[in-house]
Amino acid sequence: MQILLLNFLFLLIPFLGYFIFFDVSSYRHFNLIFSIFATISVICCMLFPIQLQSGFIFDLRYIPFIIIALYWGFKSALIPYLAINIYQLWIGGENIIESFLFSTVILIVMSLCNHKFLSLDIKYRILFSGTASFLSMVFYLFTLSFWAPFNHEFWILSIYVIGTYLLVMLILVSMIERLIANIREQKLIMQSDRFQIISELSASVAHEIRNPLTATHGFLQLLSQSKSISLQEKNYVDYSLQELKRAEKIVGDFLTFSRPQYENMKDSDLKEETEYAKNILMPYAHMYNVDIQIHFHNSLHKYFDRSQMQQCFINIYKNGIEAMKERGGTLEIEVFGQKQNILIKIKDSGIGMTDEQISALGKPYYSTKKQGTGLGMVMVYNAIHKAGGTIEVESKIGKGTTFMITFPV
Repeated sequence: MQILLLNFLFLLIPFLGYFIFFDVSSYRHFNLIFSIFATISVICCMLFPIQLQSGFIFDLRYIPFIIIALYWGFKSALIPYLAINIYQLWIGGENIIESFLFSTVILIVMSLCNHKFLSLDIKYRILFSGTASFLSMVFYLFTLSFWAPFNHEFWILSIYVIGTYLLVMLILVSMIERLIANIREQKLIMQSDRFQIISELSASVAHEIRNPLTATHGFLQLLSQSKSISLQEKNYVDYSLQELKRAEKIVGDFLTFSRPQYENMKDSDLKEETEYAKNILMPYAHMYNVDIQIHFHNSLHKYFDRSQMQQCFINIYKNGIEAMKERGGTLEIEVFGQKQNILIKIKDSGIGMTDEQISALGKPYYSTKKQGTGLGMVMVYNAIHKAGGTIEVESKIGKGTTFMITFPV
């Protein structure tokens, strides 16, 4: 029992390591960090195996291995896979080939289940992982029965191994789901605080700035029409007007955070809003040889601020077009219903972004463009947040970016 509890403590290493050494509010590199700590768990479990009174020896090495394969797929699971087989080769024994074949089967099968597993709800992921653990141990015991005596002690081993693996797997996957949920909740809280600060700042400052800007803009327009100024002075006035327009646009973006637009609230399936943004940007897209395609398969409805949703899609589409302006491409928009959620997938084949750039999206004044203010994406995140939705971004340098927006109905 003491060794069993020690093995269970080893399996907690990924959780303890992540909480102690890393920022729990960040989901970046979570899979790599967790895989490394899980590999340490695997090695520790193999160093301290559980020995039954019947003489059989087993350990819990395959629990973190299965978890990594289910959650993060083949590449991440290679780390514990190599650790298991290298250590097994180092300590030797009669069953090196069997151990290698079994771990290889587990790696392939569980990695193939990765996408299906992640598409499930939390409670079904927990049940799926428990079932995967149960079937893995049944398969392991089946292969073991070919060279182990099939007697009373073997049945005790079978019950002990299957029961232990099933119970521990259910506990650990429940803990992982809670950890992931906590990380996402903290991220949402931080975003909510950020949007609240921006809204308050917008309400108190934007109106005061817009009034003198409007007056200045009017006088400069009159001055630009004057015949008493030189051509060079007229150029200076034109530059000033351009900068004033840019300043007014920034102020306008600020005002979208603070103005309640109750008159624009509409029960919508988002077909009109996505099409409107496409029609607005078609000339702009043609300039850069970008084709905009919309695939609509949604029958669900939700109340939205129509103007904010339109502006939200315009901002994302425009960013996608600009990401492809060097070589052209296709901006694909897919709107579909899944269970009780409306999902909008916006994919480009542009220059892509790094993980650092993705994590900075939605922060005021951060932009990947030289002349950008970053307020367009702040408006996007704010509009989606107000509508009760979430936004996830996946991107690879040179391959493009995908925005996945989810609205529960």
